[in-house]
Amino acid sequence: MLIHRNMERISTDTPVDVMLTPQFYTIKREPLPVKFAYQAKKIAPSLFDGLLESDGSYDYFVYREGDTWVFIAYDLDEVLAFLAQKGIPPEKTGKIYFAQQVWKKITDPIPLGEKEALTVLDGTVVVVPRMALPGANFLSFDESFRPSKGVSPEVGGQTLFTRKQAIVVAAVFVLFGGIWLAEGLRYGKTNVTLQKQLNEFYENYPALQSAYTRDSIAGKYRKIDTEERKKREIIGKIAGLIFKGVTLTEFDMTQKKFKAVFVLSDKQVAKRFDQLLKSAGFSKSKASSDTKIIVEGTL
Repeated sequence: MLIHRNMERISTDTPVDVMLTPQFYTIKREPLPVKFAYQAKKIAPSLFDGLLESDGSYDYFVYREGDTWVFIAYDLDEVLAFLAQKGIPPEKTGKIYFAQQVWKKITDPIPLGEKEALTVLDGTVVVVPRMALPGANFLSFDESFRPSKGVSPEVGGQTLFTRKQAIVVAAVFVLFGGIWLAEGLRYGKTNVTLQKQLNEFYENYPALQSAYTRDSIAGKYRKIDTEERKKREIIGKIAGLIFKGVTLTEFDMTQKKFKAVFVLSDKQVAKRFDQLLKSAGFSKSKASSDTKIIVEGTL
C-alpha cells in the first residue's frame, strides 16, 4: 500500500506492507569509500546534520547504487503514529519500503489522491502537484513495485518494542559490474538501429535529405526539448522545497515564467525553507511574508 499524507483511512484485519512516499523521508546520495552498508550507516547521522527537524528521532535506511550510497532518513515513531491514525496499528504494520527504492519502475506518474502525484526527476522520487503534469499518463500502484528488501518494525504481542530493540534491516542494491561498458554497448546498438531507420525514412521522404531542411527541423525540436527540460528542472526544484510544515498552495507555469506560493507552519520550518530556497537558486518575492513565501522566476 502506498502511504501519503492525504490518503483515506482504511480498516484491516491482516498485516499490511507499506511503501512511504517522500513526504515521510529525506534522501541523500554520497560516493563513499566503504564496502558495506553497516559501515555507511554509521556516518548517516552526520550527513543529515541541519537537514532534519531537531525534535525527531531518526532511523536510516542505506543501500548502494553503483558507486554511490543512498541514505534515507525517516522517523519511525512518526510513521507508525500516522499509520495508526489511518487504521493500520503497529501490530498490523508489516514491511516498510521507500518509493526511492523503485524509482526506475516509475516510468509515468502515480496519482496520490486528486491533487498530487508521485514522479521521478533526475533519478529521485518526488511528490508534485497534479496540475504540474497536464496530459500525463498515470500508472496504477500494484504488487510489481515491491522491492526485495525493506524495514521490519518488530512488535511483541500487541505492543511495539522500544526503539533500541527495533531491528532495521538495511537493503543493499548492487548493480552489475561493468555498467558503463554495458551502457556503451547498448547505446552503440541503438545508434546503428536509429541510423538504419533514418536511411529508410530519407528514402520515403527525399525532401528531408536537404541539410538545410534537417537542420531547420532539428533546431525547432531542440528548442522545444530545451524548454521542456527547463520546466522539469523547475518542477523538481519546487518539489524539493516541500517537507513537513510546508504546503504548496499555488503553482502556475507558462512558456515564459512560473509562480509558486508556499505556506510555512512556524519559524523553525521557515529557517530550513530559507536554506533550501538558496540551495535551489530561488529568491523570495517582495510580496512574501514570514509564513507565506512567493517564489517567481522566468524560464
